[in-house]
Amino acid sequence: MGDPRGFVTLTRAVASRQPVAERVRHWGEFYEPLGATAVQSQGARCMDCGVPFCQGDSGCPVHNVIPEWNDLVYRGRWREALDALQATNNFPELTGRLCPAPCESACVLGLIGEPVAIRTIEQAIADRGFAERWIVPRPPRVETGKSVAIVGSGPSGLAAAQQLRRAGHRVMVYERNERAGGLLRFGIPDFKLEKRVLDRRIEQLDAEGVVFRCGIAVGEDIALDELLASHDATCLTVGAAAARDLAVPGRELRGVHMALDYLGQQNRRVAGIPVGDEAAVDARGKHVVVIGGGDTGSDCVGTAHRQGARSVRQFELMPQPPLARAASTPWPSWPMQLRTSHAHEEGCERQWSVSTVAFVGDGERVRALRTVRVEQTVGADGRTQVVPVAGSEAEIETELVLLAMGFTGPGESPLLAQPGLARDVRGNIGTDDAHRTAVRGLYAAGDVRRGASLIVWAIREGRDMAEVVDRDLRG
Repeated sequence: MGDPRGFVTLTRAVASRQPVAERVRHWGEFYEPLGATAVQSQGARCMDCGVPFCQGDSGCPVHNVIPEWNDLVYRGRWREALDALQATNNFPELTGRLCPAPCESACVLGLIGEPVAIRTIEQAIADRGFAERWIVPRPPRVETGKSVAIVGSGPSGLAAAQQLRRAGHRVMVYERNERAGGLLRFGIPDFKLEKRVLDRRIEQLDAEGVVFRCGIAVGEDIALDELLASHDATCLTVGAAAARDLAVPGRELRGVHMALDYLGQQNRRVAGIPVGDEAAVDARGKHVVVIGGGDTGSDCVGTAHRQGARSVRQFELMPQPPLARAASTPWPSWPMQLRTSHAHEEGCERQWSVSTVAFVGDGERVRALRTVRVEQTVGADGRTQVVPVAGSEAEIETELVLLAMGFTGPGESPLLAQPGLARDVRGNIGTDDAHRTAVRGLYAAGDVRRGASLIVWAIREGRDMAEVVDRDLRG
């Protein structure tokens, strides 16, 4: 504990955002990082709690030793702080940008004031590590002669690939898209994660000896059986990006799109990857409605603003959360409360307890959607029900509708139709507690195994699976 009164005398500080009028004119990241001195002061706010809830499962699934590197940063020992951070987290520059920071919600200081700016410190350590060239490739010293195939190159697959390669195994990553990164590349907008940040990690893995084979859909271009036969172990880390659809009249109209299709297309534009004009989706000059109030919906709002939307509305089926932590989610759990993202700050009409019952067309294109207000009631069986409010019907003008209502699991694909591959009740890949599937030599980790979750859980899953695979391969 560097400063025993730091949590009393110092106030919380985080990176500031560029003004709205400025940031909506470009696709780059828009946070102005804190200076090194300010970050060190934030490290001094850490209380070095006897039981640091910030690094338990409820706070940090990868079990970052947060008080340790907070103190090291406070003392100016940045290189040691990076070593402590990378001991548990392969990609802290990614979690520092994308993780919603459950560690901060579990911070003991948050019980009496503003929590420690843990995510800000984490990103500062990682970015300094790259700037000082402390983060370098670490190829294995000894080769095991064993070979591992990893299907999917999101955070779980990349974490597993790095851990297994550093253990001395040959690692080949298969990615169905044209470039590696999974949803980090084709789902997260560039204003939240500039792809140069991802690319430098891909380059590090490449220099360590990980082989990437992009543009190959396992199960279609190459059979899973072929991978199982040609590798000592095969790992499934394909995510759970099957999106929840909205089966209402008019769903087939042009102008109604799934959120990930929309976001992925814009990321390709920014990257200079050709997008066919016929299939292009653009919010410029349009009234846009985003259905779904989560992070993906927020990403759609921010993207629509940068494309030049005429107006943006966001509808959420559930009621508005409370302004402060709800009693149903006591500390140190992740709190149910109202969150306003940078995208909402840029301009967005948000409405809660709204159900879309139909899309209305003008020829083949959507021109409006019909909605009804809803309320939650408890039925005789004790279950919560959503019922319409009489007389609350409305018709909302729109020319572009984006469906961002969450994800239902990995979905169906030739890859997951492998004989003997078990699925749980939610459709996720079934494994034992050690990530082993019912198919010999086949493992699974990340969202494909546990359902759509946080990037920090994906990294934890990839690391845990890699440990099991390494142990199995070494006998």
